Amino acid sequence: MNLVICISGSAGTGKTTQAKIIAKKYGLKYASAGSIFRDIAKERGLSLEELSAQVLDDTSIDLEIDRRTKKLAEEGNIVLEGRLTAWMTKEIKAFRIYLKCPLETEIKRVAERDGKSLEEAKAETLSREESERVRYKKLYGVDTADLSIYDIVVNTHIYPIESVTKILVTAIDEYISNMNKF
Repeated sequence: MNLVICISGSAGTGKTTQAKIIAKKYGLKYASAGSIFRDIAKERGLSLEELSAQVLDDTSIDLEIDRRTKKLAEEGNIVLEGRLTAWMTKEIKAFRIYLKCPLETEIKRVAERDGKSLEEAKAETLSREESERVRYKKLYGVDTADLSIYDIVVNTHIYPIESVTKILVTAIDEYISNMNKF
């Protein structure tokens, strides 16, 4: 079996948590766009902040992240986590998951995770999401608000982590049992 699972969503929706749980459950490799971004920064001898500043004017960084994401998907047996993984792998047979929650929940989770005030987390989250929305539309023609590419969308605000995992595992198991039918 060559299983590729893509998990996307905004910051604070639980995509990293779920991606790691799912990878372990199914014995798959795990990779994130964030880890690829960190690898590129290291390869270029830059801090994350320096590379983040460059990405606004240098499309080659996004293109390299996406090239590496596609390569990992082609190798298979992996859970890929990141905002564009579903779009970057759309030519590859994969199960695509989108996790969402209300903005207030995202901000609270990001603030807690990063040790920031709610105001700081809100400003950074809104700025990042707008920057990415514009970049992805310009670079790829992708509307991040279009969820039609996803096989399942789950609101993580209304369920505890374990329940989200149960929902995803049930959906993935169904996908696996029907993989050869489509």
